[in-house]
Amino acid sequence: MRLGTRLFAAFLGILFVCFSYPAWVIGKQMRILYLESAEEPLVDTANILAELAGEALSRGELDFERLYGTAHRTAERSVSARIYETLKARVDLDVYITDRQGKLLFDSREPDHVGADYSPWVDVSRTLSGKYGARVSADPTDPAQPRILYVAAPIYVRGELAGSLTVVKPTTAVMAFLAHSRPRFFALILAAASCAIGLAFIGTLWVTQQVNRLTQYAHQVRDGERVPFPRLAPSELLHMGLAFERMRASLAGQTYIEQYVRALTHEIKSPISAIRGAAEILELPTLAAERRSRFLENIQAETHRIQDLVDRMLELSELEVRRALPELGSVALGPLLRTILEAQEPALEQRALTSELALDDGLTVQGDAFLLHLAFSNLIKNAIEFSPRSGRVSVRAVRADHEVQVFVEDEGPGVPEFAKARIFERFYSLERPDTGRKSTGLGLNFVKEITALHHGRVQLDNRVERGLCAQLTLPAARPSLAAALPKLRPSV
Repeated sequence: MRLGTRLFAAFLGILFVCFSYPAWVIGKQMRILYLESAEEPLVDTANILAELAGEALSRGELDFERLYGTAHRTAERSVSARIYETLKARVDLDVYITDRQGKLLFDSREPDHVGADYSPWVDVSRTLSGKYGARVSADPTDPAQPRILYVAAPIYVRGELAGSLTVVKPTTAVMAFLAHSRPRFFALILAAASCAIGLAFIGTLWVTQQVNRLTQYAHQVRDGERVPFPRLAPSELLHMGLAFERMRASLAGQTYIEQYVRALTHEIKSPISAIRGAAEILELPTLAAERRSRFLENIQAETHRIQDLVDRMLELSELEVRRALPELGSVALGPLLRTILEAQEPALEQRALTSELALDDGLTVQGDAFLLHLAFSNLIKNAIEFSPRSGRVSVRAVRADHEVQVFVEDEGPGVPEFAKARIFERFYSLERPDTGRKSTGLGLNFVKEITALHHGRVQLDNRVERGLCAQLTLPAARPSLAAALPKLRPSV
């Protein structure tokens, strides 16, 4: 399972634990909370009515028939009270009174029950025993209706317990309040959970983006690409990435030295062996002058080869330790390419080659003039060495959007199929058609390193008719502010 999937699954698990249980508890307790809010005013109502009933009993003025009439008229009143979203149309509060033994004296709902024994009821029995009495029971006339809340208070006459008074309130209004509140509550929970899931998804994307940048950077470094250290947010991932970068630089430095010592040793063995062999033959006293001259030329050629190899290795090593060019200037391609072709005139004449230069006017690239000179020199030199006698070397440059493409073409044999994958490798070289000798194998690798430093691309393709086309693509130079502004004619 991928890291992003695991992180998102972990976030979802945390959200489920943090949201589901509280939502379940609150949803379950919401009814109790509404019942508690309804019970509290009933306690006040029961105690007020019990106090009034006690005063009336002490004066002998409690007329139950009159109370029945009052209860009947109250039940018929049209209230029409809008309590938020709930409409209250009638008074649904009832009252019953018992004596000291729990015998029913008055019941606004059930007058026929007068004289019945209510002492088994919790509200009556607890109140008569000096405790708080309340209960919630089903409607005896219709169990399908909302349950009924009973709250009792003691009646005192001259300081003595004389009975109990219970107010009866159906929970119809409570159920209506719940019907409006529960959907809103769960909608709020759903919105909060959705927001949390969205934030978790964004957080997961952010973490995986940082990790993917590090992973991609590691793959690019492994493949030998020159890429800057990725942009990471200031977090533990940045510290980890910097630690890996320092470790990579340290290991790369050790590997770099080992590779170059091994490569240089391997490449120098061949010319040293040739020089040693030629020197041993030159010691023979009977050696003819013509052969002596030829072996001396071989020694000089191998010495130049060693010198060229060492020089190129030093240049390449300097390039490879660079992460990026310090400053990039605007380099005009026309003068640069003309200078290189002029320097190669002797080599062109020696092989009876003709050269052609074609480029758009004013082409400039963003880069280092010295390094670009070296790169184009290597490409043009390769084209000359692989061209047949009386052939043609063509150099042309065009602008394509924000890039400049330079093409160096020759009429040589091109790159064999087996060599295409290795042509840019260090020390890999093909035999020259006329001499059969190989070069140091560092020229094209040198071009690749310079191109990478300039954030460009280089590729070699065999031409359809014959020969090779080397294409080097570089970023075009950005126009300066002075060049971008229109020239103003001076006023007279």
